[in-house]
Amino acid sequence: MSKAGALDLASGVGGKIEKDEVLSAVDKYEKYHVCYGGEEEERKANYSDMVNKYYDLVTSFYEFGWGESFHFAPRWKGESLRESIKRHEHFLALQLGLKPGQKVLDVGCGIGGPLREIARFSSTSVTGLNNNEYQITRGKELNRIAGVDKTCNFVKADFMKMTFSDNTFDAVYAIEATCHAPDALGCYKEIYRVLKPGQYFAAYEWCMTDSFDPNNQEHQKIKAEIELGDGLPDIRLTGQCLKALKQAGFEVIWEKDLAVGSPLPWYMPLDTSHFSLSSFRLTAAGRFLTRNMVKALEFVGLAPKGSQRVQDFLEKAAEGLVEGGRREIFTPMYFFLARKPLVDGQ
Repeated sequence: MSKAGALDLASGVGGKIEKDEVLSAVDKYEKYHVCYGGEEEERKANYSDMVNKYYDLVTSFYEFGWGESFHFAPRWKGESLRESIKRHEHFLALQLGLKPGQKVLDVGCGIGGPLREIARFSSTSVTGLNNNEYQITRGKELNRIAGVDKTCNFVKADFMKMTFSDNTFDAVYAIEATCHAPDALGCYKEIYRVLKPGQYFAAYEWCMTDSFDPNNQEHQKIKAEIELGDGLPDIRLTGQCLKALKQAGFEVIWEKDLAVGSPLPWYMPLDTSHFSLSSFRLTAAGRFLTRNMVKALEFVGLAPKGSQRVQDFLEKAAEGLVEGGRREIFTPMYFFLARKPLVDGQ
Protein backbone atom coordinates (compact mmCIF):
# COMPACT_ATOMS: atom_id res chain seq x y z
CA MET A 1 0.00 0.00 0.00
CA SER A 2 1.85 3.09 -1.18
CA LYS A 3 1.15 6.77 -1.34
CA ALA A 4 -0.92 7.53 -4.38
CA GLY A 5 -2.23 11.08 -4.22
CA ALA A 6 -0.88 14.37 -5.51
CA LEU A 7 -1.03 15.94 -2.06
CA ASP A 8 0.98 13.03 -0.61
CA LEU A 9 3.63 13.68 -3.26
CA ALA A 10 3.66 17.40 -2.54
CA SER A 11 3.83 17.04 1.23
CA GLY A 12 6.61 14.43 0.99
CA VAL A 13 9.03 16.42 -1.18
CA GLY A 14 12.07 17.25 0.95
CA GLY A 15 11.52 14.46 3.47
CA LYS A 16 12.92 15.61 6.81
CA ILE A 17 14.29 18.84 5.29
CA GLU A 18 12.38 21.94 6.40
CA LYS A 19 10.10 22.98 3.54
CA ASP A 20 11.62 26.45 3.23
CA GLU A 21 15.07 24.86 2.91
CA VAL A 22 14.25 22.45 0.05
CA LEU A 23 15.41 24.82 -2.70
CA SER A 24 18.75 25.33 -0.94
CA ALA A 25 19.12 21.55 -0.53
CA VAL A 26 18.51 21.08 -4.28
CA ASP A 27 21.24 23.65 -5.01
CA LYS A 28 23.71 21.87 -2.73
CA TYR A 29 22.84 18.44 -4.10
CA GLU A 30 23.22 19.47 -7.74
CA LYS A 31 26.62 21.07 -7.11
CA TYR A 32 28.06 17.68 -6.15
CA HIS A 33 27.66 16.48 -9.74
CA VAL A 34 29.63 16.73 -12.97
CA CYS A 35 26.75 18.42 -14.80
CA TYR A 36 27.15 21.34 -12.37
CA GLY A 37 30.94 21.32 -12.07
CA GLY A 38 31.18 18.80 -9.20
CA GLU A 39 34.05 16.33 -8.78
CA GLU A 40 33.98 12.58 -8.16
CA GLU A 41 36.30 12.84 -5.15
CA GLU A 42 34.06 15.44 -3.50
CA ARG A 43 31.03 13.17 -4.00
CA LYS A 44 32.88 10.25 -2.46
CA ALA A 45 34.13 12.32 0.50
CA ASN A 46 30.63 13.67 1.18
CA TYR A 47 28.61 10.64 0.05
CA SER A 48 26.52 10.45 3.24
CA ASP A 49 25.32 14.05 2.97
CA MET A 50 24.79 13.75 -0.80
CA VAL A 51 22.80 10.49 -0.62
CA ASN A 52 20.72 11.71 2.34
CA LYS A 53 19.80 14.92 0.52
CA TYR A 54 18.96 12.88 -2.57
CA TYR A 55 16.53 10.56 -0.80
CA ASP A 56 14.94 13.36 1.23
CA LEU A 57 14.24 15.12 -2.07
CA VAL A 58 13.12 12.20 -4.26
CA THR A 59 11.44 9.55 -2.08
CA SER A 60 7.90 10.87 -2.50
CA PHE A 61 8.43 11.08 -6.29
CA TYR A 62 9.66 7.47 -6.33
CA GLU A 63 6.73 6.20 -4.33
CA PHE A 64 4.24 8.20 -6.38
CA GLY A 65 5.50 6.81 -9.69
CA TRP A 66 7.09 3.46 -8.83
CA GLY A 67 5.42 2.09 -5.70
CA GLU A 68 7.18 0.77 -2.59
CA SER A 69 10.03 -1.11 -4.33
CA PHE A 70 12.47 1.32 -5.94
CA HIS A 71 14.19 -0.98 -8.42
CA PHE A 72 14.14 -2.37 -11.95
CA ALA A 73 13.62 -5.98 -13.04
CA PRO A 74 14.05 -8.18 -16.11
CA ARG A 75 10.63 -8.71 -17.58
CA TRP A 76 8.71 -11.37 -19.47
CA LYS A 77 6.17 -10.61 -22.20
CA GLY A 78 2.70 -10.31 -20.71
CA GLU A 79 4.12 -9.53 -17.25
CA SER A 80 3.27 -6.24 -15.54
CA LEU A 81 5.96 -4.06 -13.99
CA ARG A 82 4.69 -4.90 -10.50
CA GLU A 83 4.75 -8.64 -11.23
CA SER A 84 8.30 -8.44 -12.58
CA ILE A 85 9.48 -6.53 -9.51
CA LYS A 86 8.01 -9.14 -7.15
CA ARG A 87 9.53 -12.00 -9.15
CA HIS A 88 12.92 -10.22 -9.05
CA GLU A 89 12.68 -10.08 -5.24
CA HIS A 90 11.57 -13.70 -4.96
CA PHE A 91 14.48 -14.76 -7.18
CA LEU A 92 16.91 -13.12 -4.74
CA ALA A 93 15.31 -14.88 -1.77
CA LEU A 94 15.51 -18.25 -3.54
CA GLN A 95 19.16 -17.72 -4.47
CA LEU A 96 19.96 -17.02 -0.83
CA GLY A 97 18.16 -20.21 0.20
CA LEU A 98 16.24 -18.41 2.93
CA LYS A 99 14.55 -20.54 5.60
CA PRO A 100 11.74 -19.60 8.02
CA GLY A 101 12.95 -17.83 11.14
CA GLN A 102 16.32 -16.71 9.76
CA LYS A 103 17.70 -13.24 10.49
CA VAL A 104 18.27 -11.37 7.22
CA LEU A 105 19.80 -7.95 6.51
CA ASP A 106 18.59 -5.67 3.69
CA VAL A 107 21.45 -3.22 3.01
CA GLY A 108 20.09 0.12 1.81
CA CYS A 109 16.43 -0.86 2.15
CA GLY A 110 14.63 2.31 1.00
CA ILE A 111 11.10 2.40 2.41
CA GLY A 112 11.13 -1.38 2.71
CA GLY A 113 9.14 -2.67 -0.27
CA PRO A 114 11.52 -5.60 -0.97
CA LEU A 115 11.98 -6.16 2.78
CA ARG A 116 8.25 -6.76 3.29
CA GLU A 117 7.91 -8.88 0.16
CA ILE A 118 10.91 -11.10 0.98
CA ALA A 119 9.90 -11.44 4.65
CA ARG A 120 6.43 -12.65 3.69
CA PHE A 121 7.71 -14.86 0.88
CA SER A 122 10.33 -16.62 3.03
CA SER A 123 8.89 -16.28 6.58
CA THR A 124 12.11 -14.62 7.72
CA SER A 125 12.87 -11.70 10.01
CA VAL A 126 14.36 -8.89 7.92
CA THR A 127 16.25 -5.87 9.26
CA GLY A 128 16.42 -2.89 6.92
CA LEU A 129 19.58 -0.79 7.10
CA ASN A 130 19.12 2.80 6.00
CA ASN A 131 20.82 6.11 6.77
CA ASN A 132 17.83 8.26 5.79
CA GLU A 133 15.46 9.15 8.62
CA TYR A 134 12.53 10.06 6.37
CA GLN A 135 12.60 6.70 4.58
CA ILE A 136 12.81 4.82 7.88
CA THR A 137 9.79 6.71 9.26
CA ARG A 138 7.82 5.91 6.11
CA GLY A 139 9.01 2.28 6.13
CA LYS A 140 7.89 1.73 9.72
CA GLU A 141 4.42 3.03 8.84
CA LEU A 142 4.19 0.67 5.86
CA ASN A 143 5.46 -2.28 7.96
CA ARG A 144 2.67 -1.64 10.45
CA ILE A 145 0.06 -1.50 7.67
CA ALA A 146 1.43 -4.74 6.15
CA GLY A 147 1.44 -6.47 9.55
CA VAL A 148 5.17 -7.28 9.58
CA ASP A 149 6.20 -4.73 12.22
CA LYS A 150 6.70 -7.47 14.83
CA THR A 151 9.19 -9.45 12.74
CA CYS A 152 10.83 -6.76 10.60
CA ASN A 153 12.55 -3.58 11.70
CA PHE A 154 14.76 -0.72 10.53
CA VAL A 155 18.14 0.44 11.79
CA LYS A 156 19.53 3.89 10.99
CA ALA A 157 23.21 3.51 10.13
CA ASP A 158 25.79 3.99 7.42
CA PHE A 159 26.53 0.76 5.53
CA MET A 160 30.21 1.72 5.51
CA LYS A 161 30.17 1.64 9.35
CA MET A 162 27.46 -0.78 10.48
CA THR A 163 26.50 -0.92 14.15
CA PHE A 164 25.95 -4.71 14.23
CA SER A 165 28.22 -7.25 15.93
CA ASP A 166 30.32 -9.64 13.86
CA ASN A 167 28.56 -12.76 12.48
CA THR A 168 25.03 -11.50 13.20
CA PHE A 169 23.00 -12.40 10.08
CA ASP A 170 22.03 -15.65 8.35
CA ALA A 171 21.87 -13.86 4.99
CA VAL A 172 22.46 -10.40 3.52
CA TYR A 173 21.15 -8.84 0.34
CA ALA A 174 21.30 -5.46 -1.39
CA ILE A 175 19.01 -4.32 -4.20
CA GLU A 176 20.40 -1.46 -6.28
CA ALA A 177 21.71 0.16 -3.08
CA THR A 178 25.43 -0.42 -2.52
CA CYS A 179 26.07 1.57 -5.70
CA HIS A 180 25.76 4.57 -3.34
CA ALA A 181 28.88 3.46 -1.46
CA PRO A 182 31.98 5.58 -2.15
CA ASP A 183 34.11 2.43 -1.97
CA ALA A 184 32.80 -1.01 -2.94
CA LEU A 185 35.53 -2.87 -1.07
CA GLY A 186 34.86 -1.05 2.20
CA CYS A 187 31.12 -1.72 1.88
CA TYR A 188 31.57 -5.41 1.03
CA LYS A 189 34.01 -5.83 3.95
CA GLU A 190 31.35 -4.56 6.35
CA ILE A 191 28.79 -6.95 4.87
CA TYR A 192 31.31 -9.78 5.18
CA ARG A 193 31.88 -8.87 8.85
CA VAL A 194 28.21 -8.99 9.90
CA LEU A 195 27.38 -12.15 7.91
CA LYS A 196 27.70 -15.54 9.64
CA PRO A 197 30.41 -17.88 8.29
CA GLY A 198 29.19 -20.22 5.56
CA GLN A 199 26.26 -17.95 4.68
CA TYR A 200 25.39 -15.97 1.57
CA PHE A 201 25.32 -12.40 0.28
CA ALA A 202 23.40 -11.61 -2.93
CA ALA A 203 22.96 -8.30 -4.71
CA TYR A 204 21.79 -6.42 -7.75
CA GLU A 205 24.37 -3.72 -8.53
CA TRP A 206 24.19 -0.66 -10.77
CA CYS A 207 27.22 -0.87 -13.06
CA MET A 208 28.75 0.33 -16.29
CA THR A 209 29.28 -2.68 -18.54
CA ASP A 210 32.34 -3.66 -20.56
CA SER A 211 30.77 -1.79 -23.50
CA PHE A 212 31.27 1.52 -21.67
CA ASP A 213 34.07 3.59 -23.20
CA PRO A 214 35.48 6.19 -20.77
CA ASN A 215 36.93 8.10 -23.71
CA ASN A 216 33.54 8.43 -25.40
CA GLN A 217 32.02 11.81 -24.49
CA GLU A 218 28.46 10.60 -25.10
CA HIS A 219 29.05 7.63 -22.78
CA GLN A 220 30.42 9.99 -20.10
CA LYS A 221 27.38 12.28 -20.50
CA ILE A 222 25.00 9.34 -19.98
CA LYS A 223 26.97 8.21 -16.92
CA ALA A 224 26.91 11.74 -15.45
CA GLU A 225 23.13 12.04 -15.98
CA ILE A 226 22.55 8.76 -14.13
CA GLU A 227 24.85 9.82 -11.26
CA LEU A 228 23.05 13.18 -10.91
CA GLY A 229 19.56 11.73 -11.11
CA ASP A 230 20.23 8.81 -8.77
CA GLY A 231 22.53 10.13 -6.04
CA LEU A 232 25.66 8.18 -7.02
CA PRO A 233 29.28 9.10 -6.22
CA ASP A 234 30.56 7.07 -9.18
CA ILE A 235 29.22 4.13 -11.20
CA ARG A 236 31.63 1.20 -11.10
CA LEU A 237 32.35 -1.36 -13.80
CA THR A 238 31.02 -4.89 -13.23
CA GLY A 239 34.61 -6.14 -13.02
CA GLN A 240 35.41 -3.69 -10.23
CA CYS A 241 32.52 -5.04 -8.13
CA LEU A 242 33.63 -8.62 -8.73
CA LYS A 243 37.23 -7.81 -7.75
CA ALA A 244 36.08 -5.99 -4.58
CA LEU A 245 33.94 -8.98 -3.54
CA LYS A 246 36.91 -11.32 -3.77
CA GLN A 247 39.21 -8.87 -1.97
CA ALA A 248 36.65 -8.62 0.85
CA GLY A 249 37.02 -12.39 1.35
CA PHE A 250 33.91 -13.71 -0.42
CA GLU A 251 33.78 -16.81 -2.56
CA VAL A 252 31.76 -15.87 -5.66
CA ILE A 253 29.29 -18.66 -6.47
CA TRP A 254 28.01 -17.11 -9.69
CA GLU A 255 27.49 -13.74 -11.30
CA LYS A 256 25.68 -12.42 -14.37
CA ASP A 257 24.25 -9.24 -15.84
CA LEU A 258 20.55 -10.19 -15.76
CA ALA A 259 19.75 -7.42 -18.26
CA VAL A 260 21.34 -9.60 -20.94
CA GLY A 261 18.71 -11.83 -22.50
CA SER A 262 15.71 -10.21 -20.78
CA PRO A 263 12.67 -10.73 -23.08
CA LEU A 264 11.65 -7.11 -22.52
CA PRO A 265 14.18 -4.34 -21.79
CA TRP A 266 14.50 -3.37 -18.11
CA TYR A 267 14.28 0.32 -19.04
CA MET A 268 10.92 -0.07 -20.84
CA PRO A 269 8.90 1.61 -18.02
CA LEU A 270 10.95 4.81 -18.53
CA ASP A 271 10.98 4.70 -22.34
CA THR A 272 8.77 7.53 -23.63
CA SER A 273 7.79 5.43 -26.65
CA HIS A 274 6.18 2.85 -24.34
CA PHE A 275 2.63 3.20 -23.00
CA SER A 276 1.05 1.20 -20.20
CA LEU A 277 -2.12 1.80 -18.22
CA SER A 278 -0.83 -0.30 -15.30
CA SER A 279 2.24 1.95 -14.90
CA PHE A 280 0.73 5.11 -16.42
CA ARG A 281 2.61 7.50 -14.14
CA LEU A 282 5.91 6.38 -15.66
CA THR A 283 4.81 6.92 -19.28
CA ALA A 284 5.46 10.11 -21.26
CA ALA A 285 1.84 11.22 -20.72
CA GLY A 286 1.97 10.35 -17.02
CA ARG A 287 5.24 12.21 -16.51
CA PHE A 288 3.87 15.23 -18.40
CA LEU A 289 0.86 15.32 -16.07
CA THR A 290 3.07 14.87 -12.99
CA ARG A 291 5.41 17.66 -14.13
CA ASN A 292 2.54 20.10 -14.57
CA MET A 293 0.88 18.98 -11.35
CA VAL A 294 4.11 19.61 -9.42
CA LYS A 295 4.46 23.01 -11.11
CA ALA A 296 0.91 23.94 -10.06
CA LEU A 297 1.33 22.63 -6.50
CA GLU A 298 4.59 24.57 -6.12
CA PHE A 299 2.93 27.72 -7.51
CA VAL A 300 0.08 27.60 -4.95
CA GLY A 301 2.47 26.73 -2.11
CA LEU A 302 1.35 23.14 -1.47
CA ALA A 303 4.70 21.81 -2.68
CA PRO A 304 7.94 23.48 -1.50
CA LYS A 305 10.02 25.66 -3.81
CA GLY A 306 12.54 23.45 -5.57
CA SER A 307 10.08 20.61 -6.26
CA GLN A 308 10.16 21.27 -10.00
CA ARG A 309 13.96 21.14 -9.93
CA VAL A 310 13.80 17.68 -8.33
CA GLN A 311 11.37 16.56 -11.05
CA ASP A 312 13.79 17.96 -13.67
CA PHE A 313 16.85 16.00 -12.53
CA LEU A 314 14.77 12.83 -12.19
CA GLU A 315 13.62 13.31 -15.80
CA LYS A 316 17.25 13.76 -16.84
CA ALA A 317 18.14 10.53 -15.01
CA ALA A 318 15.36 8.69 -16.84
CA GLU A 319 16.79 9.85 -20.17
CA GLY A 320 20.27 8.69 -19.16
CA LEU A 321 19.01 5.32 -17.94
CA VAL A 322 17.08 4.62 -21.14
CA GLU A 323 20.00 5.65 -23.34
CA GLY A 324 22.47 3.70 -21.21
CA GLY A 325 20.23 0.65 -21.48
CA ARG A 326 19.76 0.99 -25.23
CA ARG A 327 23.50 1.26 -25.81
CA GLU A 328 24.11 -1.58 -23.33
CA ILE A 329 26.73 0.46 -21.49
CA PHE A 330 24.81 0.44 -18.18
CA THR A 331 22.95 -2.19 -16.16
CA PRO A 332 20.94 -1.89 -12.92
CA MET A 333 20.98 -5.65 -12.37
CA TYR A 334 24.49 -7.02 -12.28
CA PHE A 335 23.69 -9.99 -10.03
CA PHE A 336 26.06 -11.98 -7.86
CA LEU A 337 25.74 -14.65 -5.20
CA ALA A 338 28.71 -14.83 -2.84
CA ARG A 339 29.53 -16.96 0.20
CA LYS A 340 31.48 -16.17 3.35
CA PRO A 341 33.81 -19.13 3.98
CA LEU A 342 33.34 -21.15 7.18
CA VAL A 343 36.87 -20.14 8.17
CA ASP A 344 38.64 -17.01 6.89
CA GLY A 345 40.77 -18.00 3.92
CA GLN A 346 38.96 -21.34 3.52
